[in-house]
Amino acid sequence: MSLLNWIDDRFPLTKVWQEHMAQYYAPKNFNIWYYFGSLSLLMLVLQIVTGIVLTMHYKPDADLAFASVEYIMRDVPAGWFVRYLHGVGASMFFLTVYLHMFRALLYGSHRNPRELIWLLGMVIYVALMAEAFFGYLLPWGNMSYWGAQVIISLFGAIPGIGEPLAEWIRGDFVISDATLNRFFAFHVILLPLLLALLVYLHIVALHKVGSNNPDGIEIKKNKDKDGIPVDGIPFHPYYTVKDTFGVAVFMTVFLAIVFFVPELGGWFLEKDNFAPADILQTPPDIVPLWYLTPYYSILRAVTFEWLPGGAKLWGVIAMGAAIVMFFFLPWLDRAKVRSIRYRGWLYKTFLILFVVTFLMLGYLGTKNPGHVDIFWFKNLIWAQIGLVIYFAFFLLMPIYTRLDPTKPEPDRVR
Repeated sequence: MSLLNWIDDRFPLTKVWQEHMAQYYAPKNFNIWYYFGSLSLLMLVLQIVTGIVLTMHYKPDADLAFASVEYIMRDVPAGWFVRYLHGVGASMFFLTVYLHMFRALLYGSHRNPRELIWLLGMVIYVALMAEAFFGYLLPWGNMSYWGAQVIISLFGAIPGIGEPLAEWIRGDFVISDATLNRFFAFHVILLPLLLALLVYLHIVALHKVGSNNPDGIEIKKNKDKDGIPVDGIPFHPYYTVKDTFGVAVFMTVFLAIVFFVPELGGWFLEKDNFAPADILQTPPDIVPLWYLTPYYSILRAVTFEWLPGGAKLWGVIAMGAAIVMFFFLPWLDRAKVRSIRYRGWLYKTFLILFVVTFLMLGYLGTKNPGHVDIFWFKNLIWAQIGLVIYFAFFLLMPIYTRLDPTKPEPDRVR
């Protein structure tokens, strides 16, 4: 105890532990959807740790990058394991984040007083997409090279500043060694530091207003004579034990993928990336990894050349707007209740349509838009239908959430 007292005299270790763990009261009715916040934090830590190990052997040089990845895979002890942990981990990270966001849509975690938590979470999401994009080029595989070529060229569609901006991002007139070096710096230093800061702010904001719950009611409004929420329980040990079980199940699935199917049929690691970058050989279909394909599908769905500035510009605008829409969700949702348990059929119908559409757009983003892969229409037609439904979910939300028949929320957590 003397060591702990010595530390507490110089740093509020016990105070922080009490406020954010042992005496932080969370609702007693958390369910399976509340695993994914802690799992997202776990994946962030895992990506940082495995990334540090990989940087010990990786060389950010256009002539040596691909060979250094092969060296990691073949000659570094357990290098293949670390590389697959990192590569598969990127997809698992996005999976936990998407499920975490879906839980917010289910139970109204974006609503007052948690708007700032939601906004910080969305900034984390955008930063995570940037982190994934910058890291995607580093293996210097053929799909990495051409995928970066396509994405960077999109910035050229911005009127006036587009071409200078694309050139600044590349660091050269074409994707080259300069591009690889700056992407390495962004991926390894800038964005991990930014993500760590944003996650810290996200958690602090959460603990300021308290956690939401499946009933969507505020447990801080009903306290006993000691000021403790009657519907709350200490986060530690109750939810640390619960999260430990969730981590065990998640890691079992995660490691099963790493050991047996790390490519997962090309969804996690594409076969074209096992060949070095070749400026003379374009892959048959240039697509990003699955976690960005819904937005890529929206980009390709805009094909109307008669639009001012051309289809490419409006495709980029539509893709950006599809992400920005999430930021306005706390003010678009006008429902009288938070949780889907007490919402009516209108919101439930729109939410189901949105989820199905998001998954469909993700699938179509991996396919040739001119082919027929779903029923009888070309993929492009389905993507355009999906684009309309996607934006209708947000733009019509103030109407259908206000008109939605709701049930009264309970006074206490069930």
